[in-house]
Amino acid sequence: MAESTSTAAARVDNIKGHVVPKPTASCCDHGPGYSSPVDALKNGPREKLIYITCIRVNTENDDKPDYLATVDVDPNSETYSQVIHQLETAVGDEIHHSGWNSCSSCFGDKTKRRNKMILPCLTSDNIYVVDTGTNARAPSIHKVIQGEEVRQKTGLGMPHTSHCLGSGEIMISSIGDDKLNAKGGFILLDGEDFTIKGNWELDKPAPFGYDFWYQPRHNVMISTEWGFPSAIRSGFNPEHVANGLYGHSMTVWDWTTHKQLQTIDLGEDGWMPLEIRFLHDPDAIEGYVGCALSSTVFRFHRLQSGQWQADKVIAIPPKKVEGWALPDMPGLITDILVSLDDRYLYFSNWLHGDLRQYDITDRANPRLVGQVFLGGSICRGDGVVVTQDSELDAQPDPVFYKGRRVHGGPQMLQLSLDGKRLYVSTSLYSTWDKQFYPNLVKNGSFMLQIDVDVEKGGLTLNKDFGVDFGLVPGGPVLAHEMRYEGGDCSSDIWI
Repeated sequence: MAESTSTAAARVDNIKGHVVPKPTASCCDHGPGYSSPVDALKNGPREKLIYITCIRVNTENDDKPDYLATVDVDPNSETYSQVIHQLETAVGDEIHHSGWNSCSSCFGDKTKRRNKMILPCLTSDNIYVVDTGTNARAPSIHKVIQGEEVRQKTGLGMPHTSHCLGSGEIMISSIGDDKLNAKGGFILLDGEDFTIKGNWELDKPAPFGYDFWYQPRHNVMISTEWGFPSAIRSGFNPEHVANGLYGHSMTVWDWTTHKQLQTIDLGEDGWMPLEIRFLHDPDAIEGYVGCALSSTVFRFHRLQSGQWQADKVIAIPPKKVEGWALPDMPGLITDILVSLDDRYLYFSNWLHGDLRQYDITDRANPRLVGQVFLGGSICRGDGVVVTQDSELDAQPDPVFYKGRRVHGGPQMLQLSLDGKRLYVSTSLYSTWDKQFYPNLVKNGSFMLQIDVDVEKGGLTLNKDFGVDFGLVPGGPVLAHEMRYEGGDCSSDIWI
């Protein structure tokens, strides 16, 4: 029998243990972020800037550095929907995901400020510390931790997800070790001088690594799995799956002792469990994980026995196709988000090309309430013919923005604090972009905005906003993960 937190009320005001606080009068009265998810949703300002990682690796400009772009998303600004700054890193970095030096986990510490962004790199293993506090519109590099130092001091490589901790430290997951083998360890940085303190894990690492999320009130952290760096970097090969080079498990960790408690094997329905999200309510003992290759979503939750269990709650059926690499095309769920009121789950099907919204007020039975197509591999007229489809009556049309074709499919997601705007990028990882969407690499990726119906559910492409990264100076580039300067629903954790 599952241990339940609440009946999952549909309105944010009813989240267990939370009331809507009054807006804080001064930033100096508290640390970074918000006192609760409700505070962020009700009192958080509308986003004005988005930072997005931009990759030149595997493009025609791969002799030029990657960069962090600043995008103006303020509709009242003269530079709305434009890249207003580019902060270059180094050639061949493959900057990917990003995090902060501090977030809402440090809300009670008045000495902390969210003013440094952490940028781990998948190829060079470099970790950049970026100063966003001095000039938010034009960030600068504060410090570079060289990949060689990361490998020497931790034995880890291919750093991925970065989260700030309530202790003031910064924790970064790894996908592999210094020899390109799979290794799910964690790099711990000092939150003040950004020196490497060592490894977070105090016993053996997980067999694979990728993402993680922690829930201190229940003394737990759960990590997920991608695959061997050597396999990932060479492009997707089905034989690598058969040979065990990709993962299908989640690892449960004791947050206090830093030791493994349990492995949850998701089996054949859970290949490549990538992005993981606990519910935002810090009392919650459940969440969701998206499994890319299997195109499934599992709900994980703690049982009364203290053990953890994961149940498949969403499955996207593959499509029978001709003219593609394989006869069956998976959806490939590559990112998931949970709204701050814990009411909606969003995820992207990078290959099928659709973005979905599910009502999760009944936690074990998500209900599809919104869907929009933003490209993908089954667009009409692209050469791929769908011969059997249990969901669609016809193949979707290609998507255009200001006359330019949107290549690739919906990939990374970022939701506004009030839940009404969902930003989407179309690049996954440069090697896989090149393999599955060569025109994406040739023409550059897009950043788009989806209008969200937060009352009844529903997704609509906003035709007034879009960033074409094929036309930006120095393009084309592959734009990936997005962050707001004041925090968001995939970086902030409440303790």
